Amino acid sequence: MSDYKFIALTEMPSIKDEAAEWFHSKWRAPKEAYLECMDAYLNGETDYGWFLCLDGDRIAGGLGVIENDFHDRKDLTPNICAVYTEEEHRGRGIAGTLLNMAVEDCRQKGISPVYLLTDHTGFYERYGWEFLCMVQGDDEPEMSRMYIHR
Repeated sequence: MSDYKFIALTEMPSIKDEAAEWFHSKWRAPKEAYLECMDAYLNGETDYGWFLCLDGDRIAGGLGVIENDFHDRKDLTPNICAVYTEEEHRGRGIAGTLLNMAVEDCRQKGISPVYLLTDHTGFYERYGWEFLCMVQGDDEPEMSRMYIHR
């Protein structure tokens, strides 16, 4: 992993637009929603950050921390969101490193626990996450798994 550079968006705010476009291309949320969250973070309006893994000048992976990841349990906050690693970079610990960065960033700001909504089983447990409960995602027909990192 020595070729990768892991950053908080505050370390390289010049790539905000590229990052928002990248997240938009991976998930269904509008680019403007990502930009709004990123601007709030960069302007110090929220402690919830955005984290990226760069492979040279390309984004290899990323995730964010937001108030609520579109589910009915508004009391379970903040949420890790938009976790994604490009297929050719998977299996190299990128997601785990990004998850640890986000959890530690929150912890340093006095924010704990942190939550994560997913359909995956077995992946997040490797990084210290515990299954908490099932929650109803907004406009989702099936329940999703909510994890907690204490």
